[in-house]
Amino acid sequence: MNAINQSGWKPEMGNAGETAPATFTGNKALMLEEALIFEIGTAATTGVDLADAPKVAARLGNLERHRDIGLPGLSEPETVRHYTRLSRQNYAIDLGFFPLGSCTMKHNPRLNEKVARMAGFADVHPLQPVETVQGALAVINELAMWLIQLTGMHGVAMTPKAGAHGELCGILCIKAALAARGDPRCVILVPESAHGTNPASAAFAGFSVENIPATSEGRVDLAALTARLGPDVAGVMITNPNTCGLFERDMKAISDAVHAAGGYVYCDGANFNAIVGRVRPGDLGIDAMHINLHKTFSTPHGGGGPGSGPVVLSEALSPYGPLPYTARNADGHYTLIEEETAQEYHPHSFGRMTAFHGQMGMFTRALSYIMSHGADGLRQVAEDAVLNANYILRSLEDVLEAPFAHSGPCMHEALFSDNGLADGFSTLDIAKGLIDEGYHPMTVYFPLVVHGAMLVEPTETESKATLDQFIGALRSVAERAKAGDPSLKSAPHHAPRRRLDETQAARKPVLVWREPEQLVAAE
Repeated sequence: MNAINQSGWKPEMGNAGETAPATFTGNKALMLEEALIFEIGTAATTGVDLADAPKVAARLGNLERHRDIGLPGLSEPETVRHYTRLSRQNYAIDLGFFPLGSCTMKHNPRLNEKVARMAGFADVHPLQPVETVQGALAVINELAMWLIQLTGMHGVAMTPKAGAHGELCGILCIKAALAARGDPRCVILVPESAHGTNPASAAFAGFSVENIPATSEGRVDLAALTARLGPDVAGVMITNPNTCGLFERDMKAISDAVHAAGGYVYCDGANFNAIVGRVRPGDLGIDAMHINLHKTFSTPHGGGGPGSGPVVLSEALSPYGPLPYTARNADGHYTLIEEETAQEYHPHSFGRMTAFHGQMGMFTRALSYIMSHGADGLRQVAEDAVLNANYILRSLEDVLEAPFAHSGPCMHEALFSDNGLADGFSTLDIAKGLIDEGYHPMTVYFPLVVHGAMLVEPTETESKATLDQFIGALRSVAERAKAGDPSLKSAPHHAPRRRLDETQAARKPVLVWREPEQLVAAE
């Protein structure tokens, strides 16, 4: 392939270098051009013959529909083919390497899927009597115990449905603890290197948010933080390892200072994958931390529905955790502590985060992953993830600026910037160029503390051969951007769609339905 590329041959050229002719269908061999479903079918046809519905009195009042819904009618083969062809244009972890930073798009072992589909797990219902779901409660309790052990914390709330939901849970615990002691503190400090949802969660809970700057190393400025501490500060929300891909070496000192000032420490655990089995956040003075099960314990992003963001709590905050939670009795029987039993067992809880107990599909997958790896395997997960990230960082720091390469080894992700590219070229051009190379781009323009940021997280599940190919592709695109290759400004060239005008798409989105003939006229 290298010899072919060096000869100047391109996929859209013939053997003699001529441009390939356009096809009648718009298809390019197996790269199929897919029309809108409204362009394929019409509202006047249907793929299913049904008897006319009987006339009934309207019960919707002003919501009653007085015109046809306008959905296109397709036969079953047409419908299946349409969505199958669309699916071929998706990028997925089962197709290739996902370099998204701060997202930990790691392989989801099929063992997890098999367990999640076992009878008793896949068909369990949240309204079943507790006596009929003892196995499910045992799984939840076992996973909870693992999370407590791995983090060195005192308790855990299993109900939060996602990372940001977990953040809110932890902040509400802090709010409840402050209220219990009659403390009116109202400020949450959030460092520049924290995740973007942190200030949003604090503000949603009713706190004022103030920024803490980062040092030139990309870590929290301890002096600035301690100088701001006072009787109005309820706590700090800190991401560790942080969004610059670095471990906060002053974490224990930060916790001690915040506690001495009467506040609490919330840790964003989205990057726990980099330290699982190696560092226990509880030993660093953390009071609350959410864990994204998809990032660290390999459950799918979303899990086929809501996600899962359990929150581990310190002894100081455990009494204020949400309901419900599982409890194992002396006879081995599991019960759910809910509102009716809260006064006896959990009187200081701030209440519910969600209607039921969480996402069972996520719990079964995460516990399968944990038990198949064991404690030593989880430790290796962190070590391999960090090794892979440093391999990428050191392999590309000569062609892309790595603003914090001088800060020592990175953790789970390598951070680059677009400084040093040719005039007029930016991170966006590199991202679009990577699409032509067959990769979903890395996280771009985040974190905001780095100009034109490119955040790459390889995870532990990628082989050296996979990383070498990605490094070669990114190096190639970066060298083109540094040389000012004009073709990069119009990339991607080989994707199903050309580069969009993202500014126009954001400012002038087309939100009205147009008939197919209008679409043709507009083009």
